[in-house]
Amino acid sequence: MFEKYFDYKKNKTTYKTEVLAGTTTFLTMAYIMFLNPFILSGEFAGTEKGFFDFGAVFTATIVATALACFIMGFYGKTWPIGLAPGMGINAFVAFGVVGGMGYTPQQALGGVLVAGVLFLIISLTPLRAWLINSIPKSLKLGIGAGIGLFLAIIGLEIMGVVGDHPVTLVTIGDLKNPLVLLGCLAFVSMIVLEKLNIKGNIIIGIIVFSVIAWVSGLAKFNGLVSTPPSMSYLFEFDLGAAFTAGMSTVIFTLLFIDFFDTAGTLTSVANVAGKVQANGKIEDIDKAMMSDSVATVAGALMGTTTVTSYVESGAGVKEGGRTGMTSVVIGVLFLACLFLSPLATSLPKEIDGAALLYVAILFVRNIVDISWDDISESGPAVLAMIAMPLTYSISNGIALAFIAYALIKIFTGKFGSTSPAIWLIAALSVASFAVN
Repeated sequence: MFEKYFDYKKNKTTYKTEVLAGTTTFLTMAYIMFLNPFILSGEFAGTEKGFFDFGAVFTATIVATALACFIMGFYGKTWPIGLAPGMGINAFVAFGVVGGMGYTPQQALGGVLVAGVLFLIISLTPLRAWLINSIPKSLKLGIGAGIGLFLAIIGLEIMGVVGDHPVTLVTIGDLKNPLVLLGCLAFVSMIVLEKLNIKGNIIIGIIVFSVIAWVSGLAKFNGLVSTPPSMSYLFEFDLGAAFTAGMSTVIFTLLFIDFFDTAGTLTSVANVAGKVQANGKIEDIDKAMMSDSVATVAGALMGTTTVTSYVESGAGVKEGGRTGMTSVVIGVLFLACLFLSPLATSLPKEIDGAALLYVAILFVRNIVDISWDDISESGPAVLAMIAMPLTYSISNGIALAFIAYALIKIFTGKFGSTSPAIWLIAALSVASFAVN
């Protein structure tokens, strides 16, 4: 049916290969349909805290993911990419914007929408390439690792492995609790399955250990299928707060994370797919960036946080995926999961926390590529890594890292050779602290 459109012959693939690739990528990123609503709802914190509604986000996550994959599939048709609400961004919105700053979910979605529109505009201009090339590699890696450590502390807290303490701030949790131990085993199993090259290690770990919890009576099973919950946040964004000084930091953080996360993911997938030309240019990168930015806007309209390209797409590419048909298959498989909301609400929080901790590792492991021999580069990167979990804020970590980087360059006589983008972001970061 799609053979002519996706030109399987030219792209050295087949329909069967594309379906296999799409299924593989789906299995590696299927956890997001459970983890995203869990994080945004703040389920473990209680709905009275003003977090998002679990059911509404569950449906919005799946619909936004499917829509994004279809956009990438049919417009960016040479890109076998899966897209979904981004990890890190969802935690930032839940715990930083809604839980921390006190914005409503609708106001937070308004910020996500504005950031998505800005991303779309940037994707249409040379500003995109300028920004990508302007931010030092070590700083990007440090910020990515910081997001990972931020997710890690949240994951450990949800698992019950760590708890608060009036003197030391944090301490060891109740390791005698059977569910805490089960969450720890789930985490270990995900790593073991990854080491054994078993696709879908996260979703397998979530389901297997949740079943153990249900069978043993440690957790309640609410059922498997039902009518999808209503998308109560559909077009319910509030732009009123988006243009205030306080929200400007939020929008910048959303834009920054999405922009560089997308660029990094596409570059990684392009290398695996053989889309990098001899001169270093990436084939059809414009269409991929445009698809991603449109998907971000669509996600906000659906009622979820920033939708972005997933690095897990590399699993499907390794299976032979070479066209947008892979993305279409991913979208179809997610739509088929619309009726699994009872299953989503049945997952023990300790198991969800284990999955979050595993995802955190994926963010942190790239720190090996930081320029450790140059402390002027590694110092701000480490500051970002430390500041994010300790201030419980991704935006604070980014701001402090850029301010430190700019000051170091000034006092080491590197002012003239430093990109104007650094000074701009550092100035905005100082301003954000001044108005908050």
